[in-house]
Amino acid sequence: ANAPHDVSDINDVADDGMILDAGPKTIKDLNKRLESCETLVWNGPLGAFEITPFDTATVSVAQHAAKLTKEGKLLSVAGGGDTVAALRHANSDQAFSYVSTAGGAFLEWLEGKVLPGVAALRG
Repeated sequence: ANAPHDVSDINDVADDGMILDAGPKTIKDLNKRLESCETLVWNGPLGAFEITPFDTATVSVAQHAAKLTKEGKLLSVAGGGDTVAALRHANSDQAFSYVSTAGGAFLEWLEGKVLPGVAALRG
């Protein structure tokens, strides 16, 4: 289903409006920035990807990151259940360098924190 929507500048969103996805300018900017990245760490979808057309930003950026990864230009790491679902929705999860369903734990691991489950296994 294609939900009713409009594209607005961030400063023009009505007080009772909802922002459910990034717009075309932001998508273009993010994809351009990916061109100069060596590593991408992705946690969380860019919009309400479960509802068309609010999946546009997530799909576009995921597919661009997947393309760059396949070309060997980007190391792409993604974590979190919603992130994995979003990448699968974009048919991009298989192209990412590493995908984990761990959300908060994934980010804590990246920060170098001790994870209780891992600590318990190490004894």
